[in-house]
Amino acid sequence: MAGHSKWANIKHRKARQDASRGKVWTKVIREITVAAKDGPDPNDNPRLRLALEKANSANMPKDTIKRAIEKGSGTGETGALEEIIFEGYGPGGVAILVETMTDNRNRTVSDIRHGFSKYGGNLGTDGSVAYLFEKLGSIHVSKDISEDRLIDLVMESGANDYFVENDFFEVTTEPNDLSNVIEKFKENDIEYINAQLTLRAEATVYIDTDSQEKILNIMEFMNDLDDVQEVHTNADFDNVSDSED
Repeated sequence: MAGHSKWANIKHRKARQDASRGKVWTKVIREITVAAKDGPDPNDNPRLRLALEKANSANMPKDTIKRAIEKGSGTGETGALEEIIFEGYGPGGVAILVETMTDNRNRTVSDIRHGFSKYGGNLGTDGSVAYLFEKLGSIHVSKDISEDRLIDLVMESGANDYFVENDFFEVTTEPNDLSNVIEKFKENDIEYINAQLTLRAEATVYIDTDSQEKILNIMEFMNDLDDVQEVHTNADFDNVSDSED
């Protein structure tokens, strides 16, 4: 399949930059903490298991992981992290969905509203755009694997599809199948870069080049906020260059 998302490539590149300056730890710690609310045992908690995969990929110290699990499960220092999804619109009426984890709702609302208004968008109401997105599993796989072998594994593992991006493959799955597909990749010694549950627009909307730049500005602003975990849009970025600066 041809590349399907310039934003996927941009996020992949920014994730590498974030990892180099340790910012990724903040997001993963929050994810572990919230996931652990459903139980501290990853064998019984698929969401926590995925968060721990991210932590290990980011070379996070075991003590840091342990504290995050204890905090989330209530067996350690208590915290009040809250998950909030913000829905809004960018220039051209495209949908933008922002997933956050925060210990200060007022601060996060203010930051998100500022991000939308600064670049010509506006914050919407609950349910205004969420229906345009579907939940799926996403695995980024190193291009060290041949495409033929990847196709075989996609079929054998029960994954839905795969896409060719600039410097990685993306394999998509049903949400409940993500853990099983990851295990299949491990059994076959396939290196993957990260794996997560994410949201994907069911259909994309074409916008002009000027609007694309403004939408990317909104999404990059949001992505850089400490409280933001993921940013999604239904904008079509086919005409946006994803080359590195």
